[in-house]
Amino acid sequence: GSAVKKREDVHRMAEANRAFAHYRF
Repeated sequence: GSAVKKREDVHRMAEANRAFAHYRF
């Protein structure tokens, strides 16, 4: 339950960070 949700949040944050870094430069 909690661990899975945390892992999904981390994964989504990593995806957002990658997209953000990609569009930033």
